[in-house]
Amino acid sequence: MKSSGGHINAIPKPVNAVFHLVFILISLTCIIPLILVAVVSITDEKSVAANGYRFIPDYISLEAYRYLWQQGNVILHAYGVTLFVTVVGTMMSLLITAMFAYPLSRKDFAYRKLFAFLVVFTLLFHGGMVSWYLVTTQILHLKNNIWALIVPYLFNGWYVMILRTYFATTIPDAIVESAKIDGAGEYRIFFSIILRLSLPGLATVGLFSAIVYWNDWWLPLMLIHDDKIMNMQYLMYKAQSMSDFLSSANAQNYGATMGIAPPSLTLRMALAVIGIGPIVLAYPFFQKYFVQGLTIGAVKG
Repeated sequence: MKSSGGHINAIPKPVNAVFHLVFILISLTCIIPLILVAVVSITDEKSVAANGYRFIPDYISLEAYRYLWQQGNVILHAYGVTLFVTVVGTMMSLLITAMFAYPLSRKDFAYRKLFAFLVVFTLLFHGGMVSWYLVTTQILHLKNNIWALIVPYLFNGWYVMILRTYFATTIPDAIVESAKIDGAGEYRIFFSIILRLSLPGLATVGLFSAIVYWNDWWLPLMLIHDDKIMNMQYLMYKAQSMSDFLSSANAQNYGATMGIAPPSLTLRMALAVIGIGPIVLAYPFFQKYFVQGLTIGAVKG
């Protein structure tokens, strides 16, 4: 906000207090469910079944984590698959997205309107699940291999539009022209100048992409049948199905007879705690770039 004299007016204290209150409430709606999940994961199974989910457990039990510890090899392997897919997929997706978005931000690119239209068109229309599955499995042969968890998410039109806007509003044309005068080619300009000046935008899109890869369970469900390529989220999905089965009366009797009845209710929460940990810890490292990447260019003086 600017006054007639060109000075920036401070936000009134009542308005500032309202903003703080709103953001506090939003933060609580995000944090409270996480606390509840963590508390339920260390609550006794019978207590949860009898009294439901509570923030203060009646009896503390680590049975769910003991069961997960016994299945440590499976969980570690699923973690390894998830980490590999997230790191490799995010880096490749970020590179492809940036290389596509940068030409669209250049006014001297003759076909930028055409390619921008094609990107927007994919955001509005798609061929449906059947055609996607046939193209993915029959043409690209992405089935039952690790690349089936990476390639389908490599390109996202929304991320392209974000980076295109970021490049267009933050990278001065004079920098590109100066680099050309000094003899730099397009690839040298892109990798040595553009990417280094675009860390906030790249970090924002990279975080979005990493979250998609980390939380994905749909691609393994559709394309993976080999347990060796099972990621953490799909493992949680299968554990959810198994816990639902073991919660039934017949399954409880079967599990007790075979000695394989795990704590079904608290097991879900324990898996959620283990699965969400790394991606939550990544937020503080990206927060600076994330906020700057979302807000830069939004307000012009």
